[in-house]
Amino acid sequence: MFRQLLLSCVLLGVLCRGTVCAQQAQDKMPREDVVQVPAIGQGLCVSNIFQTNMVVQREKPLNIWGWADPGEEVTVSFAGQQAKAQAAADRSWQVTLDSMPANTTPQTMTVKGTSTTLSLENILVGDVWILGGQSNMEFPISNVDDGELEIVSANFPQIRLLTMPQGKGFDSVKSFERLHEWSSWSSRHFRKGDWDICSPETVREFSAIGYVFGRRLFMASGVPIGLIDTSIGGTTVETWTPQEVLAKIDGEETRDLLKDWNDRIAAFDPQADLESRIASYENRIKNLQAKGQPVPADLERPSDLRPGPAADRNRPGYCYASVIWPLEGLTVRGAVFHQGFNNCFNGSAGARMYYQVFGTMITAWRTAFSDAQMPFCIISLCTAGEPQTRENFLPPMYDVGALIREAQYKTFRDFYDAGDPGIGFVSSFDLRKSWYHPQIKVPAGERAAKWALVRQYGILQGRDADQYWLPPSITDVKTVDGTIRLTMTTEIKTKDDSDINLLGFAIAGQDRRFYPTDVQYYTDGSVDNRNQPKYQRNVLVLTSRFVPQPVHYRHAWARNPMSNIVNTRGVPLATQRSDDWILEETPEKIDTPENMPEDAAKRFAAGQIRKKLEFADLERRIQEAEATIAELKPILEKAKAQ
Repeated sequence: MFRQLLLSCVLLGVLCRGTVCAQQAQDKMPREDVVQVPAIGQGLCVSNIFQTNMVVQREKPLNIWGWADPGEEVTVSFAGQQAKAQAAADRSWQVTLDSMPANTTPQTMTVKGTSTTLSLENILVGDVWILGGQSNMEFPISNVDDGELEIVSANFPQIRLLTMPQGKGFDSVKSFERLHEWSSWSSRHFRKGDWDICSPETVREFSAIGYVFGRRLFMASGVPIGLIDTSIGGTTVETWTPQEVLAKIDGEETRDLLKDWNDRIAAFDPQADLESRIASYENRIKNLQAKGQPVPADLERPSDLRPGPAADRNRPGYCYASVIWPLEGLTVRGAVFHQGFNNCFNGSAGARMYYQVFGTMITAWRTAFSDAQMPFCIISLCTAGEPQTRENFLPPMYDVGALIREAQYKTFRDFYDAGDPGIGFVSSFDLRKSWYHPQIKVPAGERAAKWALVRQYGILQGRDADQYWLPPSITDVKTVDGTIRLTMTTEIKTKDDSDINLLGFAIAGQDRRFYPTDVQYYTDGSVDNRNQPKYQRNVLVLTSRFVPQPVHYRHAWARNPMSNIVNTRGVPLATQRSDDWILEETPEKIDTPENMPEDAAKRFAAGQIRKKLEFADLERRIQEAEATIAELKPILEKAKAQ
């Protein structure tokens, strides 16, 4: 219990690499970032997305933009093409070059004004992929299992890497700074905003999932690959969605979210905040002096007015404005998105909000990059906490993480079932570790690459090529004679090929009390030529002695779930369920004491439900042990008699 409490404190207090929680960010201001190149320079300049060593997107029109003196004529030349524009009154200009095929030969782009010529060298034409999400996408290759092997092998001069800086929020412009950005988590600066040639030296701090994904694409296709990491740790789905898009969502939970943020921003008083911090500073000085302790040399009297929640990175739309908006108009091949942890703190209402927002976020990103069917791969929420086991099965089911994964999978199915050719999905819950930054990132990147190589490149081929990435889906559910019978789109097996102990399902009756199930392949009673039962390996039968009349099932329903069911290519069956019961009322709604504050009431109810689940687990295990003893006792007595 203490270990679980400690882990919960860690999860709530530390969000990600490069990020501290909101209160810490207010209490400890970061060191100054070191700007090398401003977002918009003096005179003739281009957006900083256009640099020496970059990759530009093949087979799509190429938009190039920048700034010059008002009225100045600008000529852009690249790959045998030339286009001209005249700078507007606000200094902005843009040209568009025709689409061009992939080209592995380095080329130079020239941007010429009245008196200045810019030369961007060593540019390749290939595929550009956006990497989005939070810290598990940001997590560097140097920190993952087998990361050092990947690093020393990263000699790929035709792969180019760019990590975006965190930007200026709603003050951002159509460019970004190239800088050394301070990380409060790592207590060091990281170079952000520069296109680099992939090498063991440059890849070390790059996104592990993103690099592995891009490496596989390049090795299979031979096409130059550009990777742009836009991820920021500790961020939510709503911050990556444009404000104007969020405002149009017709969902109660999203409306409540936006109202709460607007109220908090309106209520914040910078002067009162400063006075409160000064009072805290003076109290600390008095306490130190009273104890006869020295005052730390770096302890300074607060004097700055802070922006408060208006500048919080999780303010709805903030990260989109910071990082994606400066890239709007750039043509790319697609995006891979891995996020979810920071949406796990608001219960069922927060998960409903996630589902309302996520699909609109994907559409908004496609609009930003000028492609209504832009390939977009969802990597679902990763694991955290102790693994679910047969002995500790029910308490881990009380977790918002499963609801977030469900929302991610449902969003995928919405697009996929509507015939969307670009949507992809990858589960990561079976890449199990107890930390909320599981270091098993290489397989996650390669799963995303399988999707791309099948659906976007056509390189992984075959009669059932989609089975390399597409999770099996449930096409029919029947309740028959105390069982739930599930029909799948494809044959399934266990991850270790044993076909014994298919794990991961729970079933419940109308009482909403779930129990782990026995899972068998279905047979209609027919036999083969060896007089053995014929099993239909795409049909599962779920039973439990504790649920005589089951009505619903759940699969992989925990933050770190016990599940081993995969398709014939090893792709996991995704987190999903047949019920719509909310977390806070399963198995039952808990009455809370009168006048208890809302947050305290939520914690009280959650604690009571977990106690009930722990008791139900214990009761089940006792009954299972008693049944096992009853079954084995005659065998033991017979053995003794012999």
